[in-house]
Amino acid sequence: MLTENGIPFNGASAAHVNVITESINECITIADALSASRKLLAEHQENLTFNEPILEASIFVEQAFDKTSLQLITQSDAKLCDSAKKLLSTMLSKRISGVPVAYIVGHQPFWTLNLKVSEQTLIPRADSEIIVETAVSLSLVKDASILDLGTGTGAIALAIKSECPQWSVMGCDFKSEIVELANANARSNQLKVDFFLSDWFSAVPAAKRFDLIVSNPPYVEASSSWLQQGDVRFEPDSALTSGVDGLDDIRHIILRAPHFLNTAGYLLLEHGHEQAEVIQELLHEAGYKEVTTHKDLSGLDRATLGRWML
Repeated sequence: MLTENGIPFNGASAAHVNVITESINECITIADALSASRKLLAEHQENLTFNEPILEASIFVEQAFDKTSLQLITQSDAKLCDSAKKLLSTMLSKRISGVPVAYIVGHQPFWTLNLKVSEQTLIPRADSEIIVETAVSLSLVKDASILDLGTGTGAIALAIKSECPQWSVMGCDFKSEIVELANANARSNQLKVDFFLSDWFSAVPAAKRFDLIVSNPPYVEASSSWLQQGDVRFEPDSALTSGVDGLDDIRHIILRAPHFLNTAGYLLLEHGHEQAEVIQELLHEAGYKEVTTHKDLSGLDRATLGRWML
């Protein structure tokens, strides 16, 4: 079953939906709605991924009643309309069934940006910020040229541009709908990034060279049981899986990137926390130098950098 936004949704049980609807219908004020939402989310916390009942309740109530976080406090005794109650009940039902918060509300914070998301893209995660941190720490030329492969929402490309506005940043993805979303995020965040349609390097001009190529490609094994857990059940397989060992796309990028890198240019890849050693080996075998791995916010190996010196 699909939601009205096209998000896969098997739905909470009829009993759960009834409980949610009754609980929210009994609410009179915003304060009541917040309290009821927190209670409902907390009761199902063990079945959800990255569930924070207090935070999520605030997000849903803000969205349903068109209020800011400050207004939830200053207008806590405001009376509720039936249409907003219905919307809140629907959002809570989706969340309790496992649908990620970002897909329900349609946006996700990343770095210092607020990004629109869709069911066709991976939801930007804080662990990917190590790509941005590593990229902006490199000693590149003032007018460096950057390419983000498989850009999705445009999160990495836009975050890099926000930190280094003098750099020329491009991003590509293989579906026009995804490229349109990335362009929308560029406009809403007032950042000039050139997003275009390309299946990895397929539409990158042959004569184009970059000082840095970054990518958060699919890197999960196709048969991984992790794909049936939590939020990732609702995210597109095309953004998650890559062959039997999860490395098909990474191998392709490693081998093709030198054709588009300036001498001494860098390739920076996100990967699974247990893949660092094999990624390093692949980079060394392909001729990259100065290969280093960088840890994410949880202290896990998350990104590996190599330099093309030939």
